[in-house]
Amino acid sequence: MLGGCATGSGRITQGYRLPTKHVIHTVGPVWQGGGCGEDALLASCYRVALDLASANTLASIAFPAISTGIYAFPADRAARIAVRTVAAGLADRPSIKRAIFCCFSAQSVQHHVDATRKSGLA
Repeated sequence: MLGGCATGSGRITQGYRLPTKHVIHTVGPVWQGGGCGEDALLASCYRVALDLASANTLASIAFPAISTGIYAFPADRAARIAVRTVAAGLADRPSIKRAIFCCFSAQSVQHHVDATRKSGLA
Protein backbone atom coordinates (compact mmCIF):
# COMPACT_ATOMS: atom_id res chain seq x y z
CA MET A 1 0.00 0.00 0.00
CA LEU A 2 1.34 3.42 -0.92
CA GLY A 3 -0.01 5.25 2.10
CA GLY A 4 -0.94 8.36 0.16
CA CYS A 5 1.08 10.88 -1.73
CA ALA A 6 0.95 14.67 -1.76
CA THR A 7 0.40 16.60 -4.98
CA GLY A 8 3.73 17.00 -6.77
CA SER A 9 5.36 14.07 -4.99
CA GLY A 10 5.66 10.41 -5.83
CA ARG A 11 6.40 6.84 -4.78
CA ILE A 12 7.89 3.81 -6.47
CA THR A 13 6.53 0.28 -6.23
CA GLN A 14 7.25 -3.06 -7.84
CA GLY A 15 5.62 -3.71 -11.18
CA TYR A 16 3.93 -6.85 -9.83
CA ARG A 17 2.02 -8.38 -12.76
CA LEU A 18 2.82 -5.60 -15.21
CA PRO A 19 5.56 -6.13 -17.81
CA THR A 20 7.90 -3.80 -15.93
CA LYS A 21 9.94 -4.10 -12.75
CA HIS A 22 8.78 -0.81 -11.22
CA VAL A 23 5.93 1.69 -11.37
CA ILE A 24 6.39 5.28 -10.28
CA HIS A 25 3.21 6.86 -8.96
CA THR A 26 2.89 10.63 -8.83
CA VAL A 27 0.00 12.96 -8.07
CA GLY A 28 -0.46 15.78 -10.53
CA PRO A 29 -2.22 19.03 -9.75
CA VAL A 30 -5.86 19.76 -10.48
CA TRP A 31 -6.08 22.77 -12.81
CA GLN A 32 -7.53 25.75 -10.96
CA GLY A 33 -6.85 28.45 -13.52
CA GLY A 34 -3.06 28.65 -13.22
CA GLY A 35 -2.81 30.85 -10.17
CA CYS A 36 -2.41 28.15 -7.54
CA GLY A 37 1.08 26.88 -8.30
CA GLU A 38 -0.09 24.26 -10.78
CA ASP A 39 2.92 24.68 -13.10
CA ALA A 40 5.42 24.17 -10.28
CA LEU A 41 3.51 21.18 -8.93
CA LEU A 42 3.39 19.55 -12.35
CA ALA A 43 7.12 20.11 -12.88
CA SER A 44 7.70 18.59 -9.45
CA CYS A 45 5.90 15.41 -10.54
CA TYR A 46 8.37 14.94 -13.38
CA ARG A 47 11.42 15.80 -11.24
CA VAL A 48 10.34 13.43 -8.44
CA ALA A 49 9.76 10.62 -10.95
CA LEU A 50 13.22 11.20 -12.42
CA ASP A 51 14.72 11.24 -8.91
CA LEU A 52 13.05 7.93 -8.06
CA ALA A 53 14.15 6.37 -11.35
CA SER A 54 17.71 7.53 -10.80
CA ALA A 55 17.81 6.41 -7.16
CA ASN A 56 16.70 2.96 -8.29
CA THR A 57 19.19 2.94 -11.21
CA LEU A 58 16.46 2.57 -13.82
CA ALA A 59 17.70 2.98 -17.38
CA SER A 60 14.39 4.15 -18.84
CA ILE A 61 11.21 5.88 -17.79
CA ALA A 62 7.88 6.46 -19.50
CA PHE A 63 5.47 9.28 -18.72
CA PRO A 64 1.80 9.81 -19.52
CA ALA A 65 0.56 13.38 -19.95
CA ILE A 66 0.20 13.94 -16.19
CA SER A 67 -2.89 15.90 -15.05
CA THR A 68 -4.28 16.44 -18.56
CA GLY A 69 -7.26 14.10 -18.13
CA ILE A 70 -9.85 14.61 -15.43
CA TYR A 71 -7.55 17.09 -13.66
CA ALA A 72 -8.05 19.38 -16.70
CA PHE A 73 -4.51 20.81 -16.91
CA PRO A 74 -4.26 22.46 -20.37
CA ALA A 75 -2.55 19.81 -22.51
CA ASP A 76 -0.31 22.18 -24.50
CA ARG A 77 0.93 23.89 -21.36
CA ALA A 78 1.47 20.53 -19.63
CA ALA A 79 3.49 19.24 -22.60
CA ARG A 80 5.79 22.29 -22.48
CA ILE A 81 6.37 21.77 -18.75
CA ALA A 82 6.94 18.03 -19.22
CA VAL A 83 9.43 18.37 -22.07
CA ARG A 84 11.36 21.20 -20.42
CA THR A 85 11.52 19.50 -17.00
CA VAL A 86 12.46 16.06 -18.29
CA ALA A 87 15.09 17.40 -20.72
CA ALA A 88 16.72 19.42 -17.94
CA GLY A 89 16.44 16.54 -15.47
CA LEU A 90 18.08 13.94 -17.68
CA ALA A 91 21.30 15.94 -17.75
CA ASP A 92 21.68 15.46 -13.99
CA ARG A 93 20.71 11.78 -13.97
CA PRO A 94 23.10 9.86 -16.25
CA SER A 95 21.74 6.44 -15.25
CA ILE A 96 18.52 7.24 -17.16
CA LYS A 97 19.28 6.59 -20.82
CA ARG A 98 15.78 6.97 -22.25
CA ALA A 99 12.62 8.93 -21.43
CA ILE A 100 9.41 8.26 -23.30
CA PHE A 101 6.25 10.37 -23.42
CA CYS A 102 3.28 8.01 -23.81
CA CYS A 103 0.67 10.02 -25.66
CA PHE A 104 -2.80 8.54 -25.86
CA SER A 105 -4.15 10.85 -28.55
CA ALA A 106 -2.91 12.48 -31.74
CA GLN A 107 -3.44 15.87 -30.11
CA SER A 108 -1.21 14.93 -27.17
CA VAL A 109 1.47 13.74 -29.58
CA GLN A 110 1.31 17.07 -31.41
CA HIS A 111 1.59 19.06 -28.17
CA HIS A 112 4.72 17.11 -27.20
CA VAL A 113 6.24 17.42 -30.68
CA ASP A 114 5.57 21.18 -30.65
CA ALA A 115 7.06 21.52 -27.16
CA THR A 116 10.14 19.58 -28.23
CA ARG A 117 10.63 21.74 -31.32
CA LYS A 118 10.11 25.01 -29.43
CA SER A 119 12.59 23.95 -26.76
CA GLY A 120 15.25 23.34 -29.43
CA LEU A 121 15.50 19.63 -28.65
CA ALA A 122 14.24 18.41 -32.03
